[in-house]
Amino acid sequence: MNTHDARLPQGLVIGLVLLGVIARLVPHPWNVTPLTALALFGAALLSRRWAIGLPLTAVILSDAVLGFHEVIAFTWGGFVLTGLIGWWLRKRVSIGRLVIASLLGSTVFFLVTNFGVWLLGEGGTMYPKTVQGVWLCYTAALPFFRNGLFGDLVYTLTIFGLFTMATKAHALHGLVRTR
Repeated sequence: MNTHDARLPQGLVIGLVLLGVIARLVPHPWNVTPLTALALFGAALLSRRWAIGLPLTAVILSDAVLGFHEVIAFTWGGFVLTGLIGWWLRKRVSIGRLVIASLLGSTVFFLVTNFGVWLLGEGGTMYPKTVQGVWLCYTAALPFFRNGLFGDLVYTLTIFGLFTMATKAHALHGLVRTR
């Protein structure tokens, strides 16, 4: 699977952005959305512009509805970093590499966003600015991390799997067509 560019229909990109927006707006378990998977997919298979633009567009549009918050730069930054992790997939996409990228993306997002919560949450008053405060922040966020790890992995394998099946079916359809 190594497609990187304009050969992917623009409608696919728009559909993936809409998937990300809708997934954040409908009720869902905490931290279980396809945004990490979309960041990895965009980085692996789309142009470099969309590698970062796909998840950011979905997050910005959904944040416009959900409301902006003091930790927004850390949230958006977490998705940008996940997109950068996804560039590693550009060379070769495999199940093993998808699992590693998904787990790494989830972990980076957890570390970055919860650092932001510790630093700025509730105007910077949510946690004490001490080692114990940052430890408390990360400890309190562990249930969200567990959900994120599981959701990101399922969404990543599903999105890449569906794309692989669709491209193979499309290629097979082209072979079977009569002239």
